[in-house]
Amino acid sequence: MAASLRFRDQLMRRLMAPTSQGLRLSLRLMSSTAPEEVPKEAPDHSYESLRVTAAQKHILHVQLNRPEKRNAINKACWREMVECFNKIAQDPDCRAVVISGAGKLFTSGIDLMDMASDILQPQGDDVARISWQLRSLISRYQETFSVIEKCPKPVIAAVHGGCIGAGVDLITACDIRYCAQDAFFQVKEVDIGLAADVGTLQRLPKVIGNQSLVNELAFTSRKMMADEALDSGLVSRVFPNKEDTLEAAFTLAAEISTKSPVAVQSTKINLVYSRNHSVAESLNYVATWNMSMLQTQDIVKSVQAAMEKKDLKSVNFSKL
Repeated sequence: MAASLRFRDQLMRRLMAPTSQGLRLSLRLMSSTAPEEVPKEAPDHSYESLRVTAAQKHILHVQLNRPEKRNAINKACWREMVECFNKIAQDPDCRAVVISGAGKLFTSGIDLMDMASDILQPQGDDVARISWQLRSLISRYQETFSVIEKCPKPVIAAVHGGCIGAGVDLITACDIRYCAQDAFFQVKEVDIGLAADVGTLQRLPKVIGNQSLVNELAFTSRKMMADEALDSGLVSRVFPNKEDTLEAAFTLAAEISTKSPVAVQSTKINLVYSRNHSVAESLNYVATWNMSMLQTQDIVKSVQAAMEKKDLKSVNFSKL
């Protein structure tokens, strides 16, 4: 009996040993795994409708942050977008920006309930004064997205789910557009009885270069799905989901941030200028621009790195 008990104990210890070792190994792995780092809020960027975080070195992530309202663009957002991108334009540490939407979609467009009083009940004693107020209001709303285009830092839009109405105004002011497979784009304004007036009708034809398609989208408010957006040139790449889209956008932003900020920001400014001017005017503009920018030390550093076969990531460019 005693021998039988000893044999049973030894057998049980042997049978249990691998499980115990596996459990101990799992516990060690769990304890050694570092917690996922939460992006830090960017200093001087505190808003009601936006969340701005320092995603990586030299990269800011701007999120439309009203997921409970499907990121509808309200009065606060119209105002805060201008404040946000004016600050980014002057931020010497920032070299690229990714803009996305929190929650299930990019944006559902303007918040009609929040803006109804401004649009449907404008202030003024007569037609002339009401019209004057409405024109001032529209001009302010136009600046909400024009400020993205004016910002010298490249802005990458990472779109998932719906990008509706004012969302199209927003992304056409961005420099690069990526989207997830579930994304769709909709020029929605005709369905609420008005013509788009804050950028889509002016920028979309130049973005996709197909006036017939622009007219179709604007007259019907039909959805343009991700594959059609890619084929038309509205976006440059499509990814399986939101996470992959954001990862690709941050990878691209990181690549851009390794380049000379003088070169990158000068390039954006000249690309935007050239879109709206003749070739001759644009050549004259860039000649005037580069007569000072060619004197930067960034050229010396970049050429030296190329001659020494070094990665540009190793070059320490001064802030701009």
